[in-house]
Amino acid sequence: MKLKITGLTAMMILLPMASVFAGENAIDTGDTAWIIVATALVMVMTPSGLALFYGGMSRSKNLLNTFAMTFITYCFVSVIWVCWGYSLSFGKDFNYLIGNLEKLFLNGVSINSISGTIPEYLFVVFQMTFACITVALILGAVVDRMKFSSWIVFTILWVTFIYTPVCHWAWGGGLLDKIGALDFAGGNVVHINAGVAGLVLCLVLGKRHGYGREAMFPSSVTLTALGAGLLWFGWFGFNAGSALAADGVAASAFLVTNTSAAMGGIAWMMGEWIHSKKPTLLGIASGAVAGLVGITPAAGFVTMPASIVIGFVAGFIGFFSVSILKHRMGYDDSLDAFGVHGICGMWGALATGLFASPSVTSGASGLFYGNPKQLEIQAISIVITAAFSGIGTLIVVYVTKLITGGIRVEKDDEIMGLDTAIHGERAFQLD
Repeated sequence: MKLKITGLTAMMILLPMASVFAGENAIDTGDTAWIIVATALVMVMTPSGLALFYGGMSRSKNLLNTFAMTFITYCFVSVIWVCWGYSLSFGKDFNYLIGNLEKLFLNGVSINSISGTIPEYLFVVFQMTFACITVALILGAVVDRMKFSSWIVFTILWVTFIYTPVCHWAWGGGLLDKIGALDFAGGNVVHINAGVAGLVLCLVLGKRHGYGREAMFPSSVTLTALGAGLLWFGWFGFNAGSALAADGVAASAFLVTNTSAAMGGIAWMMGEWIHSKKPTLLGIASGAVAGLVGITPAAGFVTMPASIVIGFVAGFIGFFSVSILKHRMGYDDSLDAFGVHGICGMWGALATGLFASPSVTSGASGLFYGNPKQLEIQAISIVITAAFSGIGTLIVVYVTKLITGGIRVEKDDEIMGLDTAIHGERAFQLD
């Protein structure tokens, strides 16, 4: 029997073939749909999840100030990213240090531009949400005592001169990528970078008035727990979305992210229960976040059993850093940005060098899979990131001081509360 080839039949045959030959130049609608969702999830993490998490832990007289600083961070970084941040991070590499300015103001990026299997515009926005939350995380170290105007200047300088180079090093073909460091979703780029910056900033600012002499109660542990839940929810986009595809790696990252967070909450609760005889909601919520931080660099490289260990260790390390180390060292990291993000981020980077499995991502093997070199590389990447962030942030802080005439609020304003002194508002109208 003869087969009659009609125009419609020919199209049905040739279209799939065209998609195959197009290869990486073809947009995958499944990948695109998933990354749109993932981007929205990560966006929720900053002006909602982190604002609630940090706001609830701040004192009631500074709750709105904490929210305002989180919101304005998202606003400024969003604009900076599309103007020059994206180009510096993902533009053509310059000596493995920084991207060039060929994509300044998204020059050359159009609705037809493709990054992998998704539109480049979508990749721009997805990466923008990472930049936003990284800067906002630093805020946790300095709430209650930094000028709002100084925070804005600091944000502009820090995202430009500190975040974009580290982002380029890890994900834009730069230094960390060159040495073979593994950072799936931001152990170095986000958490170590922000945690170390927070430590430097709080040391320069000095301790809060009355720190160590008077009680500084959280305004609402309920808000903090709600914020932790939103962060946990958004983190699925953060980690699983970093696969940049709707595939098995994304699904595995989703699974290990949830498992590590759960184990982090359990571990922190256990440490607190043993140490102070009381398991607090604040501790459980903080432990879940510690577990999320720990799994972030490893999410696309490790198996589920490894995520149990990573989360459990992150919970204990986080509890130790916040409850014991900080007090023994005497620094005033208001909401423990360094203890949770800096230290747990370092653990996560090292854990990637231990547990990375080629069964999850081909070519990624850690110490326990016959590649001890990877652990050494991960340790080197931590030192590079921490040193650059620490020194660079110190420079940014002093430049901010020169521009704004000081970065700390007046003593009377600090005692009164920044909600009233700076914003002329109150978080709760109880009278």
